[in-house]
Amino acid sequence: MPSVSTQVTWIVVGYAALVSLLALVLALRHRERPAWLDQMAWMLELLLVVRALAGLTAFRGAGPDSVSTYVGYLIASVCVLPLAMKSVEGDRAVWSSAVVAVAAVAVGVIAVRLEMTA
Repeated sequence: MPSVSTQVTWIVVGYAALVSLLALVLALRHRERPAWLDQMAWMLELLLVVRALAGLTAFRGAGPDSVSTYVGYLIASVCVLPLAMKSVEGDRAVWSSAVVAVAAVAVGVIAVRLEMTA
């Protein structure tokens, strides 16, 4: 059976794919960024925090092969989305949804890389 951090990682990746897909559809249909997309992005951030906390268990025993890379991915996983959301905080224009889409894809990739380095 996969570990808890692996299970949370796949939940994060699936939810990040959903958020990025919805944000991309909104951007391509030239719709303003709705409030529910912001809520989905912050829910993704909550999942990333849970993933980071679960990732701290990797330091039990031998620990990850490259500690600096692992810690870098842990920090990046919880910092990318808030930075992206802050950059489009007052902007509800069409392409602010594209920023959310790119950030969601980025944190999904970071989550996979975090799992690979554990």
